[in-house]
Amino acid sequence: MTGTGTLKTIHVAPEAEAEMEARERAEALAGRGLRGDRYFRGEGTFSDGEREESGRDLTLVEGEALDAIAREANVHLDPGAHRRNLTTRGVALNHLVGERFRVGEVLCRGDRLCEPCSHLAALTVEEALPALVHRGGLRVDVLESGTIRVGDAVERV
Repeated sequence: MTGTGTLKTIHVAPEAEAEMEARERAEALAGRGLRGDRYFRGEGTFSDGEREESGRDLTLVEGEALDAIAREANVHLDPGAHRRNLTTRGVALNHLVGERFRVGEVLCRGDRLCEPCSHLAALTVEEALPALVHRGGLRVDVLESGTIRVGDAVERV
């Protein structure tokens, strides 16, 4: 990653399969995720009751990837329809696997790619699944709590 990216949107869903809600800011807690999100309470579709698996605090997606799937595959996802918590611009998220980075004041670690799944396709369109392969975003652990705000810098530390 060269330079600094920008956080463009924040989305949470209060429960599994609920419509994603846009926020201007959100509290991120280490080991938990975004307050008000389904995974924060362990109630998301892929929650197992135990938070033993890493990479479950936040999900991020590149705005550029969403632009590309619209252009290349004619898959247009409304804001939040991608089911990721944060949308960024100007940062190569795939390059942050295993890396520490900040979103504003919140320290994070990229855990693994957030590949699309059949559940996402069922909630959007079937074409979203192949269009988002290897550009579906990043699963992240929150290491230090804080507030995330739209417009915050996204930068490696």
